[in-house]
Amino acid sequence: MARFGRRLPGLLLALALTWGAGQATHAALPDTILYGVAYYDEYTPTDRVEEDARMMQAAGITVVRIAESTWGTLEPQPGVFDFSHVDRTLAAMQRHGIKVIVGTPTYAVPTWLAREHPNVLVVTPKGRAEYGWRQNMDITDPDYRRAAERVIVALVDYVKDHPAVIGYQVDNETKAYSTSGPNVQAAFVETMKRRWPDLDAMNKAYGLDYWSNRINRWEDFPSVNGSINASLSNAFAEFQRGLVTDFLAWQAGLVRAHARPGQFITHNFDLAWRGHSFGVQPEVDHWKAAQALDVAGVDIYHPSQDKLTGAEIAFGGDLARSMRDGQNYLVLETQAQGFPDWTPYPGQLRLQAFSHLASGANMVEYWHWSSTANAIETYWRGVLSQDYQPNAVYEEAKSIGADLRRLGPKLVNLKKHNRVAIYVSNTALSGFDAFKINPDVGYNTVLRPFYDALYRMNVEVDILSPTSKTPLSDYKLIVVPALYAASDAEIDRLNAYAKAGGHLLYTFKSGFSDENTKVRHTPQPGGITEAAGVRYEQFTKPEGVSLDGDPFEVGPKDNQVRWWMEFLTPTTATVLARYKHPSWPAYAAVTRNAYGRGEVTYVGFMPTDATIEKILGDQVRRAGVDLPEARFPIIVRRGVLANGHAVRYVLNYSAAPQSVSLKASAATELLSGNPVKANGPLTLPPWGVAIVEDAKP
Repeated sequence: MARFGRRLPGLLLALALTWGAGQATHAALPDTILYGVAYYDEYTPTDRVEEDARMMQAAGITVVRIAESTWGTLEPQPGVFDFSHVDRTLAAMQRHGIKVIVGTPTYAVPTWLAREHPNVLVVTPKGRAEYGWRQNMDITDPDYRRAAERVIVALVDYVKDHPAVIGYQVDNETKAYSTSGPNVQAAFVETMKRRWPDLDAMNKAYGLDYWSNRINRWEDFPSVNGSINASLSNAFAEFQRGLVTDFLAWQAGLVRAHARPGQFITHNFDLAWRGHSFGVQPEVDHWKAAQALDVAGVDIYHPSQDKLTGAEIAFGGDLARSMRDGQNYLVLETQAQGFPDWTPYPGQLRLQAFSHLASGANMVEYWHWSSTANAIETYWRGVLSQDYQPNAVYEEAKSIGADLRRLGPKLVNLKKHNRVAIYVSNTALSGFDAFKINPDVGYNTVLRPFYDALYRMNVEVDILSPTSKTPLSDYKLIVVPALYAASDAEIDRLNAYAKAGGHLLYTFKSGFSDENTKVRHTPQPGGITEAAGVRYEQFTKPEGVSLDGDPFEVGPKDNQVRWWMEFLTPTTATVLARYKHPSWPAYAAVTRNAYGRGEVTYVGFMPTDATIEKILGDQVRRAGVDLPEARFPIIVRRGVLANGHAVRYVLNYSAAPQSVSLKASAATELLSGNPVKANGPLTLPPWGVAIVEDAKP
C-alpha cells in the first residue's frame, strides 16, 4: 500500500461554478481503430489476469478501461492506497500488447467516505440518499471533492508513466443526480443574482406573481424543490446541467495537470434511457460538457435480436460526433451480451461493431470483458459469461478483432460531410417536458421519430445544439422538432438561415415560449409566425382526427393525427395538408412558406411514422439532397477515409439476405478484399456488413 498524505485546499460553496477551467489539448490519439473491453481484476473469482490478457490478445482486443468503478479497493482507508490490482492489470496488458485507459473512480464512493462525511450523500427532493447505490453523491460537496481530488491525483501520478496507459476517462456517465440540498440551493441563488441583478426583472420574466410566488428579497428565495413555476424549475435544471459541465472540467483539469504529455482525456456520456439508449440526455448539456475533453466518448446500449435496427447506434454516434463539431469519438461502453434478452443472434455483434465505425467511432469497447458473479449487474453479461470460457460471442469478437487489426489504420478517422441536420435543445427539452402532452410523450418521444425516419431513408444527419460551432449554412435542410423554449435570438438565427436559402422544418410546439419558459403573448408560433407564414390561437389533443384526402398517401391506418393538434391559419404559406374533422374542417395541418431565398415548413401535429417519412422525403428532395435508393433494412453510411477515398458501410439489419446496387465505377469490399462490380448487386447475408472503398478520391 502507498500512503498519500498531501493536504488539499478547502473548497468554497461556489466551487461548482468556478473550478475546472482546464482546456482540451490536442493529445495524441491512436492511429488505428481501438477495440476493447472494460476490465476489473478486482471482480474475478480466481487469479486469472494473465489468462484474460492472453484471451484478449487472441481476440484482437487492443485496449482495456480499468479502475473507474473501484474506489473502495484503490483507497481502502482515507489516504491509504492499494494499487496492486492496477499493477497486475497494467503488467499483464503490457505483456500482451494491449493499451489501457484509466478511469477516475469517483462515481462510486467508498463506505468509509459516506461514514466519515455523510454530507457527501446527495440531498434530492426526496431527501438524503442512502448508501449503496452508485452515483449517490453530491458532486459539489467540499468533502467529496477533497476526497475525489486525492484519489484522482494519486492514481494518475501512479500510472502516468506506464507505457501501456494512453488516456483517462474522467468519472462515469456523470449527472447532477438531482442534487438540490441547501448548499446547492444557495449556490443557485448566487447564480440568479448574477443573472438577474434586478429582482423585479426576474419576477416578471418568470411570472412569479402567480400564486404569490413573487420573491421580493433575495433572502426570501425559497428552495426550488417545491416550485410549481416551470420557469424557475427549468432555470434550476439549467444550473444543474452547469454543475456537470463544471465537474467534468474540474476533473479534466486535475488529470491534465498530472498526466504525461500526449495522453488523452475523455468521458463516457450516456443518453436518455428508455430501457436502452434513446434520446438527448436531459441532465447534461453534452455540447458544453465535452469542451473540456480531448475527445468525446459515449455509452450506447440498444435492443437486440429481432428488435435490432441500428437506429440507437446511429443516433448515439451522430450525437457524440456532433458534440465536438465533427470530431471522431470513442464508444466507451456498448453491449456484448448485456441483458438476457439482448443475447445477439450470430452475426449481430459484427454488424453492431461496424455500425459504430460507420458513424465515425474510433473505438468500440464492450461493457464488459466477463460477467460478474454477484451484485446488481449479475445478469448484465460481458463478452464472457460467468464461466470465463470462450463462447459464440467471444469467437465473433475474435473475427472482428482480426478485421480491425488488418483494416483499423485505414478505417480510423472517418470524416463526414452531411447536408442535413437535426436541431436539439436542452432548454426546449426542459420546457416541453414541464408540460408533457401525456406521461408517455416527452421531448425525446417527438424527436426520435423524425431522426429515425431519416435514418431509414439513409439520409445521414448531424445533430446541432444552440452552442454548436458548425455554421447553419453548412446544411441544406435543418429539422427542428418541438423547439418549445428558445430565445428570440435563437429563433432569429434559424429563420435567417432559411431566409438566406436554407430549408427549415419546424414541428408543433415550436417557438411557443421564450428561453425562460414564459409563453409568448404574440400570435403563435411566436417568432416563427412570419417565417412560416402561419398562425394559430387554438390547439387540442386530437381524437378521431385524420388528414383530409390522405395527402401523403400512407393509407387509413397511418393517415392519423396523433398527440397534439394546432389549428393553423395560413397568412402567406401554402397548405400541404388539412385536418379532417366535422367540427374543424378548415384548419391547416402542414404548411410550406417561401421565405427569402429559402423555405419554411411547419407541421402542426404529431404525424405517424409513415407520414413523417413522407414529409421528410419531400423535404430532402426539395432541399437538393440526394435521396438514396436503398432503404431500411439496408442501411448505408458514408464518409471519407484518411486517404481521401469515399467509403460506404453497407449494413443489413435483417434476418434475410439482402441485395443492393451501389453506384461505383471501381471499388473494393474491404472485409473480403473482393472487387465490387460497377452498378452491380452487392449481396449481404442475414445481419451482414460490407465496407466498400472507392478506388479514387
